[in-house]
Amino acid sequence: MKKIIYIKLAFFSVLALTFTSCQDDFLIEDNPNQPSTTTFWQTIDDLEFGLTGAYKDFASANNIRMTDDMLRSDLAWGSGFQRPTNSNEYYLQIFNEASTIPNQKWHQNYSTIFSANQVIDAYDRLKGTFNSESDEERAAYIYAEARFLRGYMYFLLYNSFNGGAVPIHDKAYDTPEKMAQPIQPAEKVRAFLEADLEYASKSLPISWNDGHKGRVTAGAAVALLGQTAMYHGEFTTASDYFDKVINDYGYALTEDIGSNFTTRDELNEESILEVVYSMDFKDNLNQWDGRDVANTAYHKGLTGINGWWNAVAANWLILEYRNDPLDTQDPRNYVTVENSDGSTSEVKRSFSLRTSQSVALVDEMQTPYYANANPLKGDLPGQVTIFNVKMTCFFRKHTNWDLGAVNEDALSPGKVRSAINERLIRLGEIYLQYAECQIELGNIDEALKYINKVRRRAGVVLLGPNGSGEYPSNDHDDIVYDAASLMEHLRFKEYPLELACEGDGDRNIDLRRWAEYGTYAIPNLKKTRFEELAAKRYKANDYEVTMADGAKVTRWGSIVEELPVGDPEIDPNWNEFQEAAINYNETKAYWPVPNSEIISNGNLYNIVSE
Repeated sequence: MKKIIYIKLAFFSVLALTFTSCQDDFLIEDNPNQPSTTTFWQTIDDLEFGLTGAYKDFASANNIRMTDDMLRSDLAWGSGFQRPTNSNEYYLQIFNEASTIPNQKWHQNYSTIFSANQVIDAYDRLKGTFNSESDEERAAYIYAEARFLRGYMYFLLYNSFNGGAVPIHDKAYDTPEKMAQPIQPAEKVRAFLEADLEYASKSLPISWNDGHKGRVTAGAAVALLGQTAMYHGEFTTASDYFDKVINDYGYALTEDIGSNFTTRDELNEESILEVVYSMDFKDNLNQWDGRDVANTAYHKGLTGINGWWNAVAANWLILEYRNDPLDTQDPRNYVTVENSDGSTSEVKRSFSLRTSQSVALVDEMQTPYYANANPLKGDLPGQVTIFNVKMTCFFRKHTNWDLGAVNEDALSPGKVRSAINERLIRLGEIYLQYAECQIELGNIDEALKYINKVRRRAGVVLLGPNGSGEYPSNDHDDIVYDAASLMEHLRFKEYPLELACEGDGDRNIDLRRWAEYGTYAIPNLKKTRFEELAAKRYKANDYEVTMADGAKVTRWGSIVEELPVGDPEIDPNWNEFQEAAINYNETKAYWPVPNSEIISNGNLYNIVSE
């Protein structure tokens, strides 16, 4: 797949300059010395090259803007500076139509749609004209992939912007006048994206051979259809889709949860929809260049190594990771250590496998961090992050923490580029979403079954009475859950612990839909959530560490602790979500239509005739 995505890209740079050149004026002719839309789309290889361009657009980090979406949710604190300074407009909930991120995301979503539409339009013209049955079959797959990519972009637009009401581009419009399409009602946008995904679900293969791994599949289309239904409270329909994903497409949870977050074991058995990245392409670009497909734009935002702190886990989430309870019956939760006399002994892990693979903590000693047994060492060239001044946790996800020390070739120049694939949907997420549907449908035992599958893979205590469920010999929390308490656990523990810092804006969608749909809806949930978190108070405890040379060093303010309101040790500089609780209102539930579209599209608010 990495070869598929990156070939012939220089050619498409030329082609992109030509698509607006076609005019009816007889004085304007195609340049015979360069490709154009009238001369290019002729063969099966042209379709393949066009699809490569669409995958290239699909790979842009601007389609998702994960870090910025996290800052709009309850998952992260971020400013680019150390605490307490914060001026990030997304975290503060003061963004508007002129803000950079919605403009970039909108532009990239529609750029990807244009690339997909070029392939779709060309296939419609060329089908039935190819030289062999195998070429016709190959072209049909290319067409289905393009339909998927277009449908997924509209899935993103529908769930991200303006309550789902956005313009529909059903063709590769080749002039600014044609591109100026009016906003369509949300229900039409949903019907349009579902038509693309339904077609893809019936026309794409279940899997691709090794030479094409990473292309979109039927299972991914079905998963998106399920999510679309669930996001609108259609739990029976969503449950049926998720059941197909779970049982019909060969997916399985990886044995090691960390296989889903690093460069090892990419495109694994758990992966449903994944963006493929590589460090091999365009090495000549500097480490800041957004044109490099290898630059995920997350590494610099999430790491503490010579980078900015644009998305640090919120304090409540750090505490949930710290308190994720270990299953004492799981042998993976014990590690062998060497004693001072040379003997060895078995000790219990400090933190869960899920915690150790998701975040770096100052007192996590069993999971090496940038080739250090002790993640808080700061004595290497390039300086591994120091946990200090209230920077108490860093996301491991999307960072190269597992590849070696910061001065080794495994890490990119400047430490901001990463070849880690972006997992947009994986089976662990579908298990939890299926469980949510089962709670809404009254099937508590079925919901517990799938939540506990996820928890057992993470090596943590299972939910429910001791001796119950699919794994009776593992530790359970011995709590009898009803639907309301299990939904509370799923929303504010399981989803964030398993899926934080992943996906395509899921947390904002969840906080919005949980206020609107289902038996357990909480009106105005997102604002209520911000108010609840704003009321929490914390302090930062110091932690003494032993450096490589045996010296004792204190990491000041490196372990977060929640305190009762009114406690004299409370640090006012540790307040979180104060401004969000005040500024958030329902107009912030979606990204606004960006001003770049408002300015350039004179038809945007024209009334759409039925």
